[in-house]
Amino acid sequence: MDASILYGIQDALGSPALDAFFPYFTMLGEAGAIWVAIAVGMLFSRKWRFWGICIIVALLLTLVVNELCLKHLVERIRPYIALGFDSIMLDNPTSYSFPSGHAGCSFAAATVIALSPAKRYWKVVVWVLALLICFSRLYLFAHYPSDVLVGAILGTIYALIAVKVGLAIRKKRKGSASGDASGGASGKHAAV
Repeated sequence: MDASILYGIQDALGSPALDAFFPYFTMLGEAGAIWVAIAVGMLFSRKWRFWGICIIVALLLTLVVNELCLKHLVERIRPYIALGFDSIMLDNPTSYSFPSGHAGCSFAAATVIALSPAKRYWKVVVWVLALLICFSRLYLFAHYPSDVLVGAILGTIYALIAVKVGLAIRKKRKGSASGDASGGASGKHAAV
């Protein structure tokens, strides 16, 4: 079924224009490049620093679990190799196929941004970008649909973990900072 979906995409949408478009577009997600750039940009703003750190943590979880562990456990061959598809990618991936790192990174970053106080417009832009990166992997036969689906689910989970842990740490720090301030004040009054 995975393979038939890929062939269905090519039958319905395959064209020279998209053949030229998607290889460049998929490069945005290579090694999470666009998401790393967004996260690093956020680090320079006090307002967005927390969310940038959450994206980086979620991307690191994606790297460690998806790329370094799961891919080597499953060892699924890329569809462009297994199905004999003439690759149109600019740089053919040599790693295993399952789960999709592009989908994991894209959904990890997009989920963190969706949970942030960013304006709705930016959230929509980020989700469109994430979905297009994921779709490009199918169009190019770089991944099976199940690779992309599982990568996206795992990326979402990593984002939720990063934000939940980050908020808990931030709350604890604020609590201890206010405790130090009140403790210091009460100690000062006691000494007087």
